[in-house]
Amino acid sequence: MNTVLGKAMTVLSAFTADDHGVGFAELQRRTGLPKATLHRLLTELVEVRLLDRDDSRYRLGRQLFELGMRASVERGLIEVAIPFMEDLYERTHETVHLGVREGTEVVYVTKIGGHRQASSPSRVGGRMPLHCTAIGKALLAHAPDELRTEVLAGPLPRRTPRTITAPGLLANQLDSIVEDGVSFEFEEAAVGIVCVAAPVLDAADRPIAAISATGPITRFRPQTHATQVRAAAAGISATLARRSQIDSTQL
Repeated sequence: MNTVLGKAMTVLSAFTADDHGVGFAELQRRTGLPKATLHRLLTELVEVRLLDRDDSRYRLGRQLFELGMRASVERGLIEVAIPFMEDLYERTHETVHLGVREGTEVVYVTKIGGHRQASSPSRVGGRMPLHCTAIGKALLAHAPDELRTEVLAGPLPRRTPRTITAPGLLANQLDSIVEDGVSFEFEEAAVGIVCVAAPVLDAADRPIAAISATGPITRFRPQTHATQVRAAAAGISATLARRSQIDSTQL
């Protein structure tokens, strides 16, 4: 990306969901940009509020959040999903996630968790590989055949001792997910964390998103909440379909 816009995107993309402030030297290491170029871009990004600067450290600015919330697809999805997520949280009292697929990764678009929520690796705006998360497997199971083939062709990075890295085993799980309507994760993305998820599908059974309930293995039994998670996903799907019909009649 040799254009100014491309270089600016390189800088913004260098921040991760876990960053609370990144110094100049670390940003140069992540971006590979010359010092003078990086300094000029950082100054301009701060001026337009896409970045905030605190002493010598930088973080993504509030303006980015505001722009992101204007994205029509995600905004509409979140507005519809929140009541179902809140209901699922009241039923499970565990962390509830909503995620969408981007390439071969899950992007977490929102989450609800109480005071005792599990310490999971997910962050709003964060990403995880499809193959090692319940949301990811729910999305992958209903994805186009080409994507499933791509993911199963590997590699399947191991994040914990229980991450599924055998393509045949993962393929069998994906087939079961399509049949059962729910997916499970047992300490595959983080040790001590278990999860159950279900896909939010459109009228053609294409995955729009997926919803999950996540908790610590010491107290959460995902199998006992499969019906509730499946119902929440179905409710989001039905509401989105109704909205789509109303919008089409108003055109």
